[in-house]
Amino acid sequence: MPIVITKLVEGVLYVTINNPPVNATSLAVRQGLMRAVAEAKDARAVVLACEGRTFIAGGDITEFDKPAEEPLLPDVVAAIEQSPAPWIALLYGTVLGGGLEIALGCCHRIALNGTRFALPEVSIGLIPGAGGSQRLPRLVGFELACEMATTGKMIEAERFKAAGGVDVITHDLARAARVLLQNLPERPAPIPAHPCPQPSRAFLEATRTKLAKSAKGAQAPFHNLDALLWACETDFEVGQPRERAQHLELRKSAESKALRHSFFAERAAAKPSAIKEAAPREISEVAIVGGGLMGAGIAASMLFAGLKVVLLEVSAEAAQAGRGRVESILEGAVERGKLDATNLPRLQERLITTDDYTKARNADLGLEAVFEDLTVKQGVIGKLARALPASAILATNTSYLDPHAIFKGIPNPARCLGLHYFSPAHIMKLVEIVALKSTSAETLATGFALAKRQGKTPVLSGVCDGFIGNRMLAAYRRAADYLLADGALPAQIDAAMRGFGMPMGPYELQDLTGLQISYANRQRQALSRPKDERYVNIGDQLVEMGRTGQRAGKGWYLYDGGRAPLEDPDVISLIKANATRQLTFSDQDIVERLMAALINEGQRILDEGVAAAAGDIDVVKMLGYGFPRWRGGPMHYAETLPNLSEMVAALAAQSPGSWVLADKFKG
Repeated sequence: MPIVITKLVEGVLYVTINNPPVNATSLAVRQGLMRAVAEAKDARAVVLACEGRTFIAGGDITEFDKPAEEPLLPDVVAAIEQSPAPWIALLYGTVLGGGLEIALGCCHRIALNGTRFALPEVSIGLIPGAGGSQRLPRLVGFELACEMATTGKMIEAERFKAAGGVDVITHDLARAARVLLQNLPERPAPIPAHPCPQPSRAFLEATRTKLAKSAKGAQAPFHNLDALLWACETDFEVGQPRERAQHLELRKSAESKALRHSFFAERAAAKPSAIKEAAPREISEVAIVGGGLMGAGIAASMLFAGLKVVLLEVSAEAAQAGRGRVESILEGAVERGKLDATNLPRLQERLITTDDYTKARNADLGLEAVFEDLTVKQGVIGKLARALPASAILATNTSYLDPHAIFKGIPNPARCLGLHYFSPAHIMKLVEIVALKSTSAETLATGFALAKRQGKTPVLSGVCDGFIGNRMLAAYRRAADYLLADGALPAQIDAAMRGFGMPMGPYELQDLTGLQISYANRQRQALSRPKDERYVNIGDQLVEMGRTGQRAGKGWYLYDGGRAPLEDPDVISLIKANATRQLTFSDQDIVERLMAALINEGQRILDEGVAAAAGDIDVVKMLGYGFPRWRGGPMHYAETLPNLSEMVAALAAQSPGSWVLADKFKG
């Protein structure tokens, strides 16, 4: 069956695109639309529609690394726009990128209730390539077009219509099309003929300031702003070819390649070969032990996903406190517009908080989210195993501990796995799905399905200390501590990493999460630490002095009643007193040391089979630890470094005997 189907009925040409899963503007779609334009020469109108769950939701990204093939999308849009017969676009689902550009080429746009619109090219390091940056501001105004193009944000149909983006919003597309066809209005002037409103200087200055903060080094938002300004400065006949040329040039940029890698890596990570043939179990009720910040966040995420939750605690009082934390998250979602207030009572009804494990007897899955103590976790898992059905899946949220030890002695170990959520669990998108030696494919598939139901990105990990993410974080922090002991200061290290694109540096991050977490982990590892490994104990001293971070008002930095870190002379004095030497490091030196540590550890994780693919490591570091997406994750970034071997060698030479190098970096 052809991808683009045409049918002439009573002088109206009906054009239907059927290119699953999202009707992307592939070569076949472009060719089919050009044929439809030719067929429309004798029609009085054309109705453009799609099959499946959405109207055209963008371009075929797999084509972006290949030479562009004709017909090009700008030519398709222009042909539709200049067709003697007026085109009517029936829009639903998500109208994205090239899909929106095609819709803008049509004379009339009818949208189904709930349709959303976006120009998401910025998210893959590009600007629109078929006139989107030149038509959209002429149609809906500069400010809305700027919001859409520089952020990729989805815009609801009602707001888009209010700005002039669509003619009609309806609950019945076919009926609305019939009504329009019965009395076709006079053909409107094509969008390129519209004047483009001029933005104010104040708006542009505020926008550039906002983008400088949110982009964290990415250039695509600024490229999109510049392209929109071309619409204000030139005629369409000048701006559109200029847009196309820039779009094609940006396809070759390191930023766009990294962002496209990120796009595909996330999708690949969510479909590992380990679950290819397995069917997930149905999960409707979950028991969670631990109502602290992590447990409450996980519980809220489960409730948002439509599950029933039994939140278990050590006492009725603790259970009530846990309920309060969960309800606070739910109420916050209402305040932010993420949850309809009318749905709040329904979610609250699905939450049971108790200290009675028998209330969880019907749970399909039991998850422990208590603090990192092996004995405590073993006890909780034992209680869950006794209280839940013998077939129920059992999961641990441990960040570092060996799940094999946590589940030791549990009947039917094929049902056991790790579900490592990241805090705050109701917001963070990453879940490490940890496979034990005994974990069945069905159990893994269920973990992946559950994470996806929660709107999260799951990544498969094997068992090692810290799994993928925290193992790499430990290496990153250790490299930072070596810099600290050799003459650098926290503020310089943090500033260098923010300059690289990280949301915060390693010492700001420790203060945010609490120094006691990494302190406890270092104490746990003390007996197994290699004798030759260099150990910097400045962080230990801070914890023992009560300086545990933001919540304590002091850690590596001082916090004067707020969250802004202030350099503390006492900490600087402590660092200098413990320094083994006073070397000078440039910001580039700092970035290279810390990146070398991350990349080397990531390569070891890959070599050991803890991660199945380099892209999985990239996804973990981007979604869980803020590695700049526009750099593609550490393993993709490594491929762009011509001096990587020298970087790793310099890391090893700075602290001899302290690093186990991946095979590719030895010798």
